[in-house]
Amino acid sequence: MVTDTKSASLASRNPQSHWAWSVLFGTVLIVLGAFAWFAVVSVGFASMGWIGAALCAGGVAQGLHALRDRPWGMFVPHIVAGGLYAVAGLLAMAEPETGGAVLTALIAGLIAAGGLLRIAVAVRHWHLGGAGLLLIGGLVGILIGVALDQSLPWPGIWVPGSLIAVELIVHGAAWFELGLALRRLGRAG
Repeated sequence: MVTDTKSASLASRNPQSHWAWSVLFGTVLIVLGAFAWFAVVSVGFASMGWIGAALCAGGVAQGLHALRDRPWGMFVPHIVAGGLYAVAGLLAMAEPETGGAVLTALIAGLIAAGGLLRIAVAVRHWHLGGAGLLLIGGLVGILIGVALDQSLPWPGIWVPGSLIAVELIVHGAAWFELGLALRRLGRAG
């Protein structure tokens, strides 16, 4: 009876959508990160607009993931994290050539706040087994936010652009791994 209660409690804390949605979300973020990295290397200052578009698309993807998995109990943090990504992306797109120190500081703060939210999700869902990479992704988000802030004024767009690309890739890898953990959990259950 105690075991049934404990497993029911754990099951209620698991995402309710199919594991493939988390894998898809992670894959989208990895592709967007690779795109952002390519934009940094290939286009120069105009790449900030492309990097912003990648961040904004990542925010929309996170919002859709949250809406798809509303019963999970982490709807508000997911929506907030997606909103932070989208706002950071919109800010980067609004001033691609003259981004300036204020824009970079805002983006840095938004990425760090998203990292904090990922850490909260990882701690809440540590029982899933794939939350370790999500925790690392949250820590990377905070470190990238700090590194972006410390790069002011940057010598070129490649520093913040590369850091944002890494953030998207690590965030995507974390969700990809969490989706695979949910798949293993489903097979074990």
